[in-house]
Amino acid sequence: MVLRPHAARNVAAFMRWYADPEVVRLTRYQDGPMRADEVRRFFEARVAGPGSLALAIHLRETDRLIGTCAFSQLDGDNGSALFHITIGERDCWGRGLGTEATALMLDHAFGALGLHRVGLAVFAFNERAIRSYRKVGFVVEGRSREAIWRDGRFFDEVHMSILAHEWQGVRDRVLGLEPARSAAGASAGAAAGAGASSSASAAAGGSADAGPGPHAGEAAR
Repeated sequence: MVLRPHAARNVAAFMRWYADPEVVRLTRYQDGPMRADEVRRFFEARVAGPGSLALAIHLRETDRLIGTCAFSQLDGDNGSALFHITIGERDCWGRGLGTEATALMLDHAFGALGLHRVGLAVFAFNERAIRSYRKVGFVVEGRSREAIWRDGRFFDEVHMSILAHEWQGVRDRVLGLEPARSAAGASAGAAAGAGASSSASAAAGGSADAGPGPHAGEAAR
């Protein structure tokens, strides 16, 4: 996987993703797709605009664009930010790709950006996303009760966060850097982890701020 700044042509993918009813269900507070003009304004101002910390998620093998991730509300005084991610290509759901992208972004947040805390919000019915966030170390810190109307009923919005020392405690495991049982396995794991980490750091290094996705959580992993 490679994370890099969005190109202007990526707006076409955004228009397709946010017209998909299931992506909309998982990512938007409004119960309906985004209009093309809304997507374009959002993309120009918050995704590809100056100082944006939104990154395109590409498959390394094919360079296929599959999603987007970002930090928003970057607070230098308090060392915090909000995280957002959407895997827009449905055939990429359930393959751990969102989990991998989230891990790369956390490593950048607590490394190059020197943050202390990263938070997010996700709809309670998005159980796959919550499991993914837990895998990389996020913990539930609270709920906004019955904050979202979806599928004919109200659902909670779940608030999660991870702190710098918590990330350091799980980083090697999540990035595949823990010593393996054999020398060959250890070498392979370290190489794979180092390659993944460097992809995120290099891509994100030139960015400074971000706008959120249509929802503070994510579509699906």
